[in-house]
Formats: sequence, C-alpha cells, structure tokens
Amino acid sequence: MKIGVVMGSTSDWGVMSGATAILDQFGVEYEKRVLSAHRTPAALEEWVSGARERGMAAIIAGAGGAAHLAGVVAAFTTLPVIGVPIKSRSLEGLDSLLSMVQMPSGIPVATVGIDGAKNAALLAIAMMAVTDSELKAKLDEFRAEQAKKVLESEI
Repeated sequence: MKIGVVMGSTSDWGVMSGATAILDQFGVEYEKRVLSAHRTPAALEEWVSGARERGMAAIIAGAGGAAHLAGVVAAFTTLPVIGVPIKSRSLEGLDSLLSMVQMPSGIPVATVGIDGAKNAALLAIAMMAVTDSELKAKLDEFRAEQAKKVLESEI
C-alpha cells in the first residue's frame, strides 16, 4: 500500500515536503502530484479515481487560500483523505483551515493543523498500521523515541 500526496501548487511543496520526508523515514511508498481543484479538475478526478486501483491507502491533500483541494479529492474517492491547510498570505491559513474542516456531512476530510504535513503523514501511517504489523512497530519505535527525547531534555 502507498499514500497519495497532492498539492494545489508547486508553492505548497515547502510544506508538503514534510509529509514525504516522514513517509520516506517510515519506508512508505507514495505518489506525489501537483493538481489544482480549480485549474485542472479533470486531471485531478482522473488521478484520484484510480488511486485505489494503484494501491493507495489514503490521500494527503495540501492547499492554501480557498483550499478546496482536499474536499474535491474526498468527493472523488472513498479512501481516507487528510487535508493540510497551508498558511496563506492574507489570513495566515485560517481560510484554508476553515475550508477543510467545514466539509458537508457525508464527505469527510480529516484535517490537521495549519502547515501540519508531517502530522498528516503520521496519521496516514497510523491508519495503515492498523493492519500492517511492521509499520506499527516502526510507529511504536518513533513514539518511544519522541518520549525519550522529552524525558532526557533539561531546562
């Protein structure tokens, strides 16, 4: 199984690269694309509609501003969709966040915090780890290492 990572613009890569870095760290395969809900809707629908057949377990969708990408992705698939609202210049990402969390009933988008691409990847990994014991072990180790760093820290 793999994860889809899609963003509305190349300018989103600075944030979304955090998701692929986590996926790389865990050895999880992924497909990454730049597709716009507004500028390339037909190409987006084609890519999303074939995601399950290409072995995807979930899709992480990052966008700023109106941030319709995650919702449109969710409309085209029953795979879990994790939205990453990206900080915008005008409203600091609040517009993006609200666009994602206010999805209509029946078309859910799990949404992480503004610029939270790393958490989106960890959420996708946790979903996959429900049935993948090797990935679960890696996630348990990751969490244990985080705890160790906190306990070893001094002020």
